[in-house]
Amino acid sequence: MRIGKLLGVATAVIVAGHIQFAGSKALAETQSHIAPELVEEIKSAVQSDAARLESIFKDLHQNPELGFMETRTAGIIAEELKALGFEVQTGIGGTGVVGVMENGEGPVLAYRADMDANAVEEATGLPYASTVHVEREDGSVSPVAHMCGHDAHVTWMLGLAKIMAEKRDDWDGTLILIAQPAEELILGAQAMVDDGLWTDYGLPTPDYLIGLHTAPGPVGAVLSSAGPKMAGTDQIDVLFKGVGGHGSMPQMTKDPVIMAAYAVTQYQAIVARTIQPQQTAVLTVGSIQAGVDNNVIPASALVKVNLRWYDKNVREKMIAGIKSISDGIAKTYGMPEDQMPEYTMKGYSTPLVNDDKMAERHAKALTKLVGEEGVVTQLPPATGSEDVHLLKGPNEDVAFNYLIVGVADPEVFRASVEAGKGLPYSAHNPNFVVDLRAIPLGTEVAAVATLELLAKGSPVLTKSGESD
Repeated sequence: MRIGKLLGVATAVIVAGHIQFAGSKALAETQSHIAPELVEEIKSAVQSDAARLESIFKDLHQNPELGFMETRTAGIIAEELKALGFEVQTGIGGTGVVGVMENGEGPVLAYRADMDANAVEEATGLPYASTVHVEREDGSVSPVAHMCGHDAHVTWMLGLAKIMAEKRDDWDGTLILIAQPAEELILGAQAMVDDGLWTDYGLPTPDYLIGLHTAPGPVGAVLSSAGPKMAGTDQIDVLFKGVGGHGSMPQMTKDPVIMAAYAVTQYQAIVARTIQPQQTAVLTVGSIQAGVDNNVIPASALVKVNLRWYDKNVREKMIAGIKSISDGIAKTYGMPEDQMPEYTMKGYSTPLVNDDKMAERHAKALTKLVGEEGVVTQLPPATGSEDVHLLKGPNEDVAFNYLIVGVADPEVFRASVEAGKGLPYSAHNPNFVVDLRAIPLGTEVAAVATLELLAKGSPVLTKSGESD
């Protein structure tokens, strides 16, 4: 079954995405400015570099690091970029790395790759699978694995860096490569901006920002879709306070475990009974942490909540509902006003919105790489979230596009679709696999997307359209 037919059959949700491959619209009216000959040169250069890229990917995959712990990954990136002639600065927002290559007058393009892995134990059985476990700040030990493809993202960026360094005669402007920490925490992009990314490191203001992400669609499929694509998100910790004591004498305690349990069930009514059904709203409790022993009622219980939304009024209603329910339960169980639950707002991102013209130009350019049947342009807004667009910081006029690259073995994908299972796996799943054929292809996508905007003679694209 050909890729085009596969994408037509697939209706399940994919990630970073949770995205649906829904087909393509006509691109006849959209113009691409990258020459077909340059696309062929990119393909040839990447294929010559494929063995090195695969080696980098496998090394990163076997040595994953959690958010804000990406010291080894950041070091590899810094050394690779320096060797290619980039001006490199490190330690931005913790472990972030920036590499800059100036190549004459022209637009400024920022390209981002996220570095962090997941607290998931890999179950793929691959010979280069991760077996890493790390101790976290709270003393717990967690498995770590790249089950969202950030190892591929880093590899693609390093492959792009080599292409751009080798083909300086084919482009004009400035390329800024950004290796971002802690995307999974929805904290890394803002951390880099807060650390003075655009004010303290001598970087020019970008005209463009590009990001790529893996998805368990078939290798050979690329998604470039205009408009709202990913939901805004919040990570909220709710700490219930109580009075601990012996499990045999609950009347002497004020049990925070009971409070947390009731809160989790009552939170579900916020979306079900206070948000309009037509609105996007997701409230998920990902963790409840309380106590250690069977016979001890603890003095506190922690509930970790995640929200997804597009409308800021929906966001505010969910947050207000969480606080109202939690405070009400605490009062019901006798907690005084100075012992109400504590709320910690952690990771946060606004909805991700792709620039219409930029998405259309990328889609048209990518047909020269993967053919029209490999480019998907129609995509309904999803409930997955990202923080890449927050890297714009105060620079609101930056044209932005976020591309999705299929990384599943096409035969595995085909079999899964034909069996009625939809996608073969999801992100953050122990069996998430980046097919090795996606490593060179993702690099080619990155290079085509970048050179579409920086190639000599390419008109500058603004948020209002193209200008000479």
